[in-house]
Amino acid sequence: MRAIILTALGGLLASPAAAQDWEFNADIGAEARIFVEDPAYPEQLETWQPSLILNAEAVHESADGRHQIVLAPFARIDGEDDDRTHVDLREAYYRYAGDEFDLLIGATKIFWGVTESRHLVDVINQTDGVEDIDEEDKLGQPMVKLSLLKDWGQLDLFLLPYFRERTFPGEEGRLRFGVPVDPDRALYEDDDEEWHTDVAARYSNFFGDWDVGVSLFHGTSREPGFVPGVDKDLGTIFRPNYEQITQAGIDAQYTKDAWLWKFEGIVREGQGDTFAAAVGGVEYTFFGVTESGADLGVLVEYLYDGRDEGTAPPSAFEHDVFYGARYALNDIQDTSILAGGISDVEDGSTSGLVEASRRFGQNWTGEVEARFFVNVADDNLLAAFERDSHVTLRLTRYF
Repeated sequence: MRAIILTALGGLLASPAAAQDWEFNADIGAEARIFVEDPAYPEQLETWQPSLILNAEAVHESADGRHQIVLAPFARIDGEDDDRTHVDLREAYYRYAGDEFDLLIGATKIFWGVTESRHLVDVINQTDGVEDIDEEDKLGQPMVKLSLLKDWGQLDLFLLPYFRERTFPGEEGRLRFGVPVDPDRALYEDDDEEWHTDVAARYSNFFGDWDVGVSLFHGTSREPGFVPGVDKDLGTIFRPNYEQITQAGIDAQYTKDAWLWKFEGIVREGQGDTFAAAVGGVEYTFFGVTESGADLGVLVEYLYDGRDEGTAPPSAFEHDVFYGARYALNDIQDTSILAGGISDVEDGSTSGLVEASRRFGQNWTGEVEARFFVNVADDNLLAAFERDSHVTLRLTRYF
């Protein structure tokens, strides 16, 4: 695969107009996490967690639009947790766009899903766990992706030759389990370990007001279990355990006027007993709620996860309800606010998030995030984060 990528890159870069056809974008952000309570474990940082973030993108496209190269590196330098300081190549690929097909070779990020609270079907990329606990940040995944674009819909076929291990906060980090996870001592069910070749496919199409996707994945689970171990410096640790799974999924969204009805469901085998999980709900948008044209969306979703906690990786979403609101001012500064929470219907354990962002001038964006944990039961998975409620301030400069 490396030879194919290099050949494609060389052909494009050798063209006379190559230097003029590159587009470059970048942003640098300064971030501060401020934790409102003392840590639960003595090794953890106390209140202040500053960091710097760099995103960059270089895009080259041929004159006819058939060929494209994308490079998108990411870096974070954290002032407190060494394991949160990391560099990743989020995207580095060559893409050829044919008349009825699309071929991509390299590393990229693929998103599947429609619901707000949890993306069950989003199984291609590994979670960048040191970024946050919401599983929204992903590592770049090496792949060969062939998309067939037909009248009967789109069929995406994936060959995934290399597995990315999940990242975890270090011993000093917040938002971690009481027992530190040592990613350097990962276990694999398959003898090929990270070199096991995974495969996946997804069919998607529109049927009137319905947007439907059906997917299938077979390979190394992006969601690890944990096996106790011992480290001479850290003492008791958890070792990530990556098993082989087969997962079938469906995502569907029905759009009618101001209503969005959403559903994601999966069936997975390979991690103990075969289990099903689902998220379903609705979003309704009130348009023009102010004279300036602001919109207000309200969201409600129900989360179910039927896994056996004794054999499958742990989950905090066995029976939970998500509720939230999205407020967009639709102004020149692109001001928006998102607030939501997830509550366990059995024990009342609740996690919540408030996000607000606004652009300043042409090149600056300010963001405020508040994540909190309240009324957490001792036997709930969220108990590990109960003292990790925090506010994040972020200022980003775009170039």
